[in-house]
Amino acid sequence: MYIRSTLLPILGLSATGMAAYVLEDDYGTSTSFFDKFSFFTAPDPTGGFVSYVDRNTAQSAGLISANGAIYMGVDHTNVASSSGRMSVRLTSTKSYTHGLIILDLAHMPGGICGTWPAFWMVGPDWPSHGEIDIIEGVNTQATNQMTLHSTDGCSIANGGFTGTLLTSNCYDYAPGQDTNAGCGIAATSSSTYGTGFNNAGGGVYATEWTSAGISIWFFPRGSTPLDIRAGTPNPTNWGTPLAKFAPGSCDFDAHFSEMQIVFDTTFCGGWAGAVWGSGSCASVASSCQDFVANNPSAFQGRTGSSVRSRCIRMRLGRVG
Repeated sequence: MYIRSTLLPILGLSATGMAAYVLEDDYGTSTSFFDKFSFFTAPDPTGGFVSYVDRNTAQSAGLISANGAIYMGVDHTNVASSSGRMSVRLTSTKSYTHGLIILDLAHMPGGICGTWPAFWMVGPDWPSHGEIDIIEGVNTQATNQMTLHSTDGCSIANGGFTGTLLTSNCYDYAPGQDTNAGCGIAATSSSTYGTGFNNAGGGVYATEWTSAGISIWFFPRGSTPLDIRAGTPNPTNWGTPLAKFAPGSCDFDAHFSEMQIVFDTTFCGGWAGAVWGSGSCASVASSCQDFVANNPSAFQGRTGSSVRSRCIRMRLGRVG
């Protein structure tokens, strides 16, 4: 994963009464980027065939770097041990409630059999403080899937976005929905995820989270709004979002708060492994775990993520 630009949050009103976002956290693209995250090393909660490693191990194994861009990758040299393929999972040391989070991503590790990459936010005591999946997909999936997960009592309306509604009840155990489905919206363009995203040179994801709901925009490389490039982002100028989680029946502040930012790439597990037999990946190996363990070169150069400039969070605040 190569991070090209920035992560941001924002709160309040300007002196003119107009909402305005001001920079709260710029995660940068120097080695200090990693100082702002903890390295998760426990067993994968999603049951993935992955061994998450600490910062020193990740550094020595070449899984992370910072040289004008942030790189986060996986082991693509060795046959995996029984504990899984080496990877990294980063969790921000700060937590947030509300804000505008902007990520300029040059490359993501999607579109490869066995992979399950994600850029997301999650609160403590899951799912009581919620989860926002901004970028997520598995195996050879061609488009991005955005999802909220919550406790009972939160559903979203079908409208105001360009994606396709998959499920409307954000509760992970909602009757009539698959367990852990949450409320999901799928993008329709292949430029939003995986191979198509990478072939187009990446792009910018912007997520606005307020008491009224959560909206996600995607801008392909070369079409980032001028206000973002100028450091004065204004979502009212961006048109219809790719995903808009607006309440059908939901008090967002009661279900989503105190979230940390997470980057990770896992393998197989409760999603990529569960659907292995129903897609094209079943033709390359008898099982997801077998393929991931024994084909390290399949993940060379394609399973890294790169943030090309910096990751920023902004908060809404008084200006002037």
